[in-house]
Amino acid sequence: MKKYAIGTDVGGSHISCALVDLEKGELVEGTHNEGDVDNKADEDTILKGWASVLAKSLSAINKDELAGIGFGMPGPFEYENGIGRFAQVDKYESLNGVDVASKLKVILELDDSTPLRFMNDASAFAVGEAWLGSAGDVDKSMSITLGTGFGSAFVASGIPVVEGDEVPKLGCVWHLPYADGIADDSFSTRWFIKRYKEETGLDVSGARPIAEAADTNPKAAEIFNQYGSNMGEFLGPWLKKFDAKVLVMGGNVVGAYNLFGPAFEAALKLQGVNTRIELSSLKEDAAIIGSARMLDSEYWNTIKATIPKM
Repeated sequence: MKKYAIGTDVGGSHISCALVDLEKGELVEGTHNEGDVDNKADEDTILKGWASVLAKSLSAINKDELAGIGFGMPGPFEYENGIGRFAQVDKYESLNGVDVASKLKVILELDDSTPLRFMNDASAFAVGEAWLGSAGDVDKSMSITLGTGFGSAFVASGIPVVEGDEVPKLGCVWHLPYADGIADDSFSTRWFIKRYKEETGLDVSGARPIAEAADTNPKAAEIFNQYGSNMGEFLGPWLKKFDAKVLVMGGNVVGAYNLFGPAFEAALKLQGVNTRIELSSLKEDAAIIGSARMLDSEYWNTIKATIPKM
């Protein structure tokens, strides 16, 4: 009985995975594994590094129990065919044009019929939250991840919504115009680094040092206040347009929600947005769970037409 899938979260500098019991709808205890990845390395090094982490989770079952492997993968990527399209981006360039799915099957010694399926990493996070996480009790949700990038996805009845009048192009918001650039410029850690430099003249590596200074440094506190207010102003119209019942927030910056959350919620209230705000309960496991769900045949039949549009 092929009731187990491996769900995988591929990041810019790491990979993490675990077995998911598709029948029970839960992570299999003790099968979570992770490893560091050099995204500037050659193809062979990257793929063998990924495979070594996957093999650890796979070793917990017999291969004939494996329904397949799902990946939450950053773009640009040809999700329907498992081929990297990392041209002119500052990561995984050695995988550009590489048939990742086929090569990983060979390295892992999997039968050619074993499916390896891919979806955008932000979508995988949102699917996981809608299935087993903080948005599991509603039909329509939006999920965002706040960190080195500004990830986002809209989900209706468990399926990512990537086109139509209710959502932006591609079903995400990072690329939309905001301030003097795009939303990703204003809601990723780059913005914190830039604003702190402008306000204090000091260089920091990310949002954490600013958060740690916020109790005693009014400028640091005001930066988080501004961040929350701006994000509420930006997201409000889309939450209303999509009629999202829940907004799930994940990513490293969410650890400082106490600093930006009040301003964020106030900005939404001013716009009459009634969406419930939830901080991710699954955290890094959300993308693992969401990507593994693609190996449930019934779910796959509902989502496979959406995958090429990501």
